[in-house]
Amino acid sequence: MSRGRRIRLVLGYDGSGFHGFARQEGLRTVQGVLEDELRRMLSVEIAVEGSGRTDRGVHARAQVVHFDLPYGPSADRMVHVLRRRLPADLLPRDAAEVDEGFHARFSVVRKTYRYTLDLSPLPSLYWYRFSWHHPEPLDLAAMQEAARHLLGEHDFTSFCAADAPQQDKVRRLDRVEFRTDGSRLHIEFEGNGFLQYMVRILVGTLVKVGRGRERPDRIPLILEARDRRLAGETAPPHGLCLWNVEYPPEYGGKVIDLGDDL
Repeated sequence: MSRGRRIRLVLGYDGSGFHGFARQEGLRTVQGVLEDELRRMLSVEIAVEGSGRTDRGVHARAQVVHFDLPYGPSADRMVHVLRRRLPADLLPRDAAEVDEGFHARFSVVRKTYRYTLDLSPLPSLYWYRFSWHHPEPLDLAAMQEAARHLLGEHDFTSFCAADAPQQDKVRRLDRVEFRTDGSRLHIEFEGNGFLQYMVRILVGTLVKVGRGRERPDRIPLILEARDRRLAGETAPPHGLCLWNVEYPPEYGGKVIDLGDDL
């Protein structure tokens, strides 16, 4: 029996008011808010699948979900309807009808996360919810040197939560790029997958290098040790944003290309 039409929806959200993406009983989550609104719209239970979970306080510029509609508005219309119905901190950006072979999580080819540090002497009233305020000077060249050791395929056990649920800790990191924007430093990580807290621990380690408290040439040793205690602190969640998700060409490649907007 057909499940109806499969919709791929691209969402942006301010993670400040959410306890992460995945539904949790009694807590406000992205998945929970979206599923509840779809149920109110259509009077049936709609299961939403995401490209991955974001933790409490983490933002998204382009989270991707899919769900099957037994009936209801077209994909284009769905975006406009949901924009009127969802809260302001959860923004539907784009939607498309896809075939049943598409899966928001399992069809992913590559993801990009961006972490933002605010290096100004005083925290920004605008950016404080979207950046880690770090007024201490950082050695950017040392951080870039350290980042080069992270590229490629590695076992990232040292750079994920000690109790991360994934058994296989091998991931491929294709790009680590540093961008300055006034007093802000953006660090972008692009790879085929990320472990729990991985980007935040990578950032904490790079900041440790930037402060002169770790040597760039020790990164390979930390990787090889597979010991979380050797890496840096876990950077705060509010500086992290799921920036983009990429799928095979038949499913549209990168789901969004809107410059540097949030």
